[in-house]
Amino acid sequence: MTALKKDVGGDTLLNEMLALGRAAKAASAKLAQAPREKKDLALKAMAAEIRAQAAKILAANERDMNTARTRGLSGALLDRLLLDAKRVEGMATGLEEIAQLPDPVGRSLGAWDRPNGLKIERVSVPLGVIGIIYESRPNVTADAAGLCLKSGNAAILRGGSESAHSAAAILDCLQEGLCAAGLPKAAIQRLPTTDRAAVGIMLGMTESIDLIIPRGGKGLIERVANESRIPVLKHLDGICHTYIDGEADPEMARKIAVNAKMRRTGICGATETLLIDRPALAFAKPILDDLIKAGCELRGDAAIQALDKRVSAASPEDWDTEYLDAILSVRVVDGVSGAIEHIERHSSHHTEAIVTKNAATAARFLNEIDSGIVIWNSSTQFADGGEFGMGAEIGISTGKLHARGPVGAEQLTSYKYIVRGDGQVRP
Repeated sequence: MTALKKDVGGDTLLNEMLALGRAAKAASAKLAQAPREKKDLALKAMAAEIRAQAAKILAANERDMNTARTRGLSGALLDRLLLDAKRVEGMATGLEEIAQLPDPVGRSLGAWDRPNGLKIERVSVPLGVIGIIYESRPNVTADAAGLCLKSGNAAILRGGSESAHSAAAILDCLQEGLCAAGLPKAAIQRLPTTDRAAVGIMLGMTESIDLIIPRGGKGLIERVANESRIPVLKHLDGICHTYIDGEADPEMARKIAVNAKMRRTGICGATETLLIDRPALAFAKPILDDLIKAGCELRGDAAIQALDKRVSAASPEDWDTEYLDAILSVRVVDGVSGAIEHIERHSSHHTEAIVTKNAATAARFLNEIDSGIVIWNSSTQFADGGEFGMGAEIGISTGKLHARGPVGAEQLTSYKYIVRGDGQVRP
């Protein structure tokens, strides 16, 4: 397993980082030309190695978990950090699913002929080298590497110090898969240290890294966005909303509301604010009962507090908070117009859902909400690239340039124009 270096001199660290970048750039040139068969072979070999090394991965994760408990990490962060047999198998399965996807590289995105006889074609190409900075969740190591490989990109990974041993064990499996397929080991690398200074160096490596993707808490993403000299694909918060319309099916609303908040509270697709149409107060009490029974703390406005005395008063800050915990803010609104108005004011443009039987109301919500993902009659917890059939995702982009929503293999490509002529010169 790769040794973890914590105290590295500035010059030594800079030289190591520059060497890492050069190796990634050289590997990316080879990956860009690799046929689908080789990339898929590597992905399947990675999956097999993860299964074969599951015990070592879990042992490394237990080391990280013990350290995290000693440091007093929150329950949400511990849940993100934890690996078990199911999650290890999920990494392997995710890699195999990525292998089954169509090759996103070399696709013809459009072709046309000009009056002068020139034939123009727009073709998808890899981005090059992608730097991925993430916290806590060690399974991101496999997801990110797999998607980068499928899209012909080299990856430089920087996981959080809390997941260092887990990520190193997973990386060993990924590099074994690359070698088994005859692809360069440097196609997937980790930073050589947990020193935070390495991130600063990474964000300035414009000659070797083409895109930075941060995945983690607001502090990390703000730092990357502020300091990076390299284009950044990001989202700051996952302040997701579920709106229960007055024409919702009451039983469906109960089921969706509890799942959207409580299935996993520490993921960015978890609902953080529940909006209830005023007529829906007639069937809202069982929804609140279900949430409280599931262990959720509710913070509501006056109308919600009047409905259930166990609900504490919501502060103005609650409507703008990503809890990543078993806490939910609840508010009464007047119809879909009130829901849209609240979401426009407080949303982070990640994921919003409506529960209603009225197709026209749903259509208005889906058309007018300006978020990366909008959902009708289902849980916001489906905001996930794997659930979208992408095999996995690197993250959810809430921006509007290049990629939006789940970022899978296809979203990690750009394009170039190929022009074919037979002697034309421009007059």
